[in-house]
Amino acid sequence: MKIITAETMQELDRQTIKECGIPGLQLMENAGRSCAEVVIAEFGTPGRCTVMAGKGNNGGDGYVIARLLAVKGWRVTVILLAERAQVAGDAALNLAMLSGVEVHCCTVGGRLAALHSDEIFQSDVIVDALFGTGLNSDVSGVYLEAVTLMNASGRPIVAVDIPSGVHGTTGRVLGEAVRAEITVTFALAKSGQILYPGAEYTGRLVVADIGIPPELMAAAPGYDFLDEETMRPLLRQRDRQAHKGAFGHCLVVAGSTGKTGAAALAANSAVRAGSGLVTVAVPERVHSILELKTTEAMTSALPDSGKGHLTDCSLSAVLQLLAGKDAVALGPGLGNCPGTYAFVQGVLEAVTVPLVLDADALNALAGDVTVLQRKKSGQVILTPHPGEMARLQGTCVADVEASRISCAREFARSHGVFLILKGARTVIASPAGVVAINGSGNPGMASGGMGDVLTGIIVSLAGQGYSAWDACCLGVFIHGFAANLVADEKGEIGITATDVLEMLPYAYKKLKGDVPC
Repeated sequence: MKIITAETMQELDRQTIKECGIPGLQLMENAGRSCAEVVIAEFGTPGRCTVMAGKGNNGGDGYVIARLLAVKGWRVTVILLAERAQVAGDAALNLAMLSGVEVHCCTVGGRLAALHSDEIFQSDVIVDALFGTGLNSDVSGVYLEAVTLMNASGRPIVAVDIPSGVHGTTGRVLGEAVRAEITVTFALAKSGQILYPGAEYTGRLVVADIGIPPELMAAAPGYDFLDEETMRPLLRQRDRQAHKGAFGHCLVVAGSTGKTGAAALAANSAVRAGSGLVTVAVPERVHSILELKTTEAMTSALPDSGKGHLTDCSLSAVLQLLAGKDAVALGPGLGNCPGTYAFVQGVLEAVTVPLVLDADALNALAGDVTVLQRKKSGQVILTPHPGEMARLQGTCVADVEASRISCAREFARSHGVFLILKGARTVIASPAGVVAINGSGNPGMASGGMGDVLTGIIVSLAGQGYSAWDACCLGVFIHGFAANLVADEKGEIGITATDVLEMLPYAYKKLKGDVPC
């Protein structure tokens, strides 16, 4: 599924009307008809509907909905949060076309509940047609009162294009927002409906064709939304005569005193993700502990001066291990002792195969990200969570979360890396500026070790020969997809990283469509 920003949608509207000669009135009619059809399909027998309308084109869509529902026998009331004279253009034409529909104007805050709460609370369905995707300021006044009343009603809400109060591009809630059961959006999905917190307010998203020319939509800049349909074609079928050498040999460099679990999770996940061979290299002081936690993965003990941490004294041994490896992961549980930075830098400057950097490897880079300009590999993948991303950029988590897409894209471009910004709706960005947003996963993944599992999956896919971009996209998706299968079986509370890595083969199986899991 393609996702665009609110600004791109505005340009599509302009091109459709000005350059293709399709009247805005026709687009509004198509939009309203699409929403009315959803209301009828979802709620069946004609009942009571309240349309909460603004004075702009979103309100105009609402007037079309009201007219079409009334024709079908619905008892419709329109509450217009403006004076009739304030409604202009195509919206005014559709307002004038209403007959047999009560229209109440309410412009003063504090009066809406007193005058119209009965219509709102007794509705079978409420249509939110207050604001479209162009809203940029906090909801206030009578509009804020309307949003509050709709949410308090307990009635199902169908949002027109986007829930009022959600920013169409960032998904930020502008003060307060409508919590819709269904959102009918037009032409293409908007990023504000996919990114959190906007996704929580959107409910079930329906994308309706309103007559925007397909060639315009295809040419519009946007992002890929990763779901089963888009990911299934990436998954390779295995040759019946394949052997372990056909599926790559990964090297995982990780672990330190107290953090062998991270190394084991990454290595075991690489095995479960399909690697033919996996070697995990850890400080010699913790090597015996690690061997108790891995079976299929081979292990290697690295010099650590007896301190249980990898430093520049470990570098030469790691460089020898690079021979014959198809991909390398560096960072899980590595620690932050003196010498770690030099060790990470040395590996970065030596590895020529795909290299995945996570956790403490990212923290080692945070002091000087210019070392990325000296990387030898053309496929370096960084997997930061928002805190690590903030350290890499020298900013704060709030700034990262406020602009996840632009943050990931600009860093990937400027440093020539593939970047996975983890979190709800993980964002993936390439050095060329291509962006994808992940659609799998659930809140149960908010527990320790999940990032180590993701690192193991991605290095495994890269070692199997997937391109860096495909390894990122498929790895992120299958990680969340496996977690969804765990949640289906156990619920979201108490999911562990081990639960997810053990579910990986089943996730692949279901994604392939072999049989339901």
